[in-house]
Amino acid sequence: MSFNYKRMLKFEINIGTKEKQTRLYSGAALMFISLFIASVPLLLIGLVLTATGYSSWCPVYSGMEKSTVEAE
Repeated sequence: MSFNYKRMLKFEINIGTKEKQTRLYSGAALMFISLFIASVPLLLIGLVLTATGYSSWCPVYSGMEKSTVEAE
């Protein structure tokens, strides 16, 4: 399995709608929980999940040339 760094820099939508919703909800939940237990790692993971869900682009998926977008 190879990782393509040049492809990682292209901003192509590679997250489908179901995964987008899952990332947004789980990221928001992790950020909310991190406020009560004062956990910085949970906050950072929640921020990354929310950001990738909002933008519909994941740099790791781009590097691995993976996409969860359904073909139209």
